[in-house]
Amino acid sequence: MTPSSPSTRLRTSRGEFAVVDVPATASGAAKGVALLLPGYTGSKEDFALLHAPLAARGYRTVAVDGRGQYESDGPEHDESAYTQGELARDVLAQAHAIGAPVHLVGHSLGGQIARAATLLDHSRFRSLTLVSSGPARISDSQEQRVKLLRDALAVLSMAECWEAVLAMGPPEEVGGPARGLGGHEHLRRRWLGTRPAQLLATGRQLCTEPDRIAELAAVPLPFHVLSGERDDTWPVPDLDEMARRLKAHRTVVEGAEHSPNADRPEPTAHALADFWDGLAATPNDTR
Repeated sequence: MTPSSPSTRLRTSRGEFAVVDVPATASGAAKGVALLLPGYTGSKEDFALLHAPLAARGYRTVAVDGRGQYESDGPEHDESAYTQGELARDVLAQAHAIGAPVHLVGHSLGGQIARAATLLDHSRFRSLTLVSSGPARISDSQEQRVKLLRDALAVLSMAECWEAVLAMGPPEEVGGPARGLGGHEHLRRRWLGTRPAQLLATGRQLCTEPDRIAELAAVPLPFHVLSGERDDTWPVPDLDEMARRLKAHRTVVEGAEHSPNADRPEPTAHALADFWDGLAATPNDTR
């Protein structure tokens, strides 16, 4: 599966969203549906390399551009449209339109939005997987980079800001995972398609997010914490501890960093499918 997979529109009660919707290809009935949420400066294409292996395991996957991300509409300058609560309600509407309950997967910022949606109404979801998404705000080093980006957005156009980002040598949390996804030209296109207000509002969220793991642990859903073996956005020991607090299934993908979905897509896809298959084998076990 490549970034050229066709984008379609998902109609919901909260508007239309650009998605890549790939059906299961395995023989027999489909096992389930997964809704995939990208991270900061990300897009649905971040999951391009997961669709084929998950389809072969019997899972339909729907990767979405959130409000104001890349090919999904959103206001240019109204940051109030991108509060975490608004974005979480979008996810609930997306799950309903797809046909809830779905397996919810959120990468990085997408994981924090997925968490917020789960806390609003967990009945829309079969499980929650947090991919390289930590318990609270991002690391100090990444916070400084996000703040620099927010400062630049206040005075530069999106095109000028992209040039500044390249000059910084963007980390994945700012530049997005490029490996296998069309390289920097794709990243540039989606950067220019993303609304400035979305980046400003969600960047602030990343820098101020409180620890809500105790709240999440009280939700009767199966949890999965998946990451690479190195991560400069949330330290891996913090992700280990978060998994312990959630009594979550834990996967560390060898050779991967902040974007295991792009760094090591095959083992990442198999880890997701193994987790979901295990839930089907033990339907009464919520953890």
